[in-house]
Order: sequence, then C-alpha cells, then structure tokens
Amino acid sequence: MKLSLLFVYGTLKRNQPNYRLLMDKESGETTFVSNARTVQKWPLIIASKYNIPYLLNKRGFGNQIFGELYYVNERKLNFLDEFEKCPQYYDRLQIPVYQMNENENTCNTTLNPWVYILSDFKESLLEHKMYESYDSRGSHGLRYVKREDQHENYSTICDVKYT
Repeated sequence: MKLSLLFVYGTLKRNQPNYRLLMDKESGETTFVSNARTVQKWPLIIASKYNIPYLLNKRGFGNQIFGELYYVNERKLNFLDEFEKCPQYYDRLQIPVYQMNENENTCNTTLNPWVYILSDFKESLLEHKMYESYDSRGSHGLRYVKREDQHENYSTICDVKYT
C-alpha cells in the first residue's frame, strides 16, 4: 500500500474543527508522524467570510509555519483532494519541512510532504496578519465556521482568488 506524507497547518490539525475528517477511517488510513516546521517562510493567514486558514503560495514571505505530519494512504489523499477542492481551489505541492522530535526541538531531518496551498490568490491577502501556527480558538478571535454551518450557495473562492 502506497503512503504519502502530508503536512497540515490548519483545521485538519489535532484539536481543530476538521481533525475528525482526517482521522475518519471510512475515507482512508491516517497515521500521525510528528510535529513539523516549514524550512522556508510562508504566509499563513485567516481570511474569507468563514475565517479559513490559508497557506499562500509565496515562498520566503511570512513565517516558518508549525504544523503536523501524517502518513495517508491513496484513498485518504483522494478524499482530502476532494475536501480541499484540489486543484480548483487549492493546489497540492511538496515543500520541505523540518521534522520535530518529542521535545519539540527541530530535528535535522528534512522531509518533503504534500501540503494544500492557495495559488493565484488576491494580492490584498498579503496585507492580512500572518501567523506561524493556527488555532481556530486562538486569541485572534477569528473562529473557523464549519462547512455544515456555511451558506451552501456562497463560495469563498471569490473572497481569496482571482476568478
């Protein structure tokens, strides 16, 4: 069985609103590997009417991003592509990350997991506050609105991408 390494930085992380989707066995297999931090800086923002975390495809800008690494099987990766509307909304790219050890210190191990990233974004998004770590219940006060609570006829793509 082929496994892919995935870096998650937003609502799919542990203790976040969509973690249950990542771990749901009906949509595929998922195994936690470790915490991780991006090698390069990237802009991580919270935007749209529904306070969605976005990693913008602008390498070298923003912060090194803290997230989590998971092994996922092909079925789970296909499920997540559909959930993240990849490639219509997000792109799935490989970026280098440092694996973190149990003491939360960066290891020398560099891995190249897949990550969902927003390309072709509105330049005005670069004016948003940039974070190094995401928490839906963070002090920013911008709680994520779950998909089931979002208006079915409203697409957030118009908030963040050129259409």
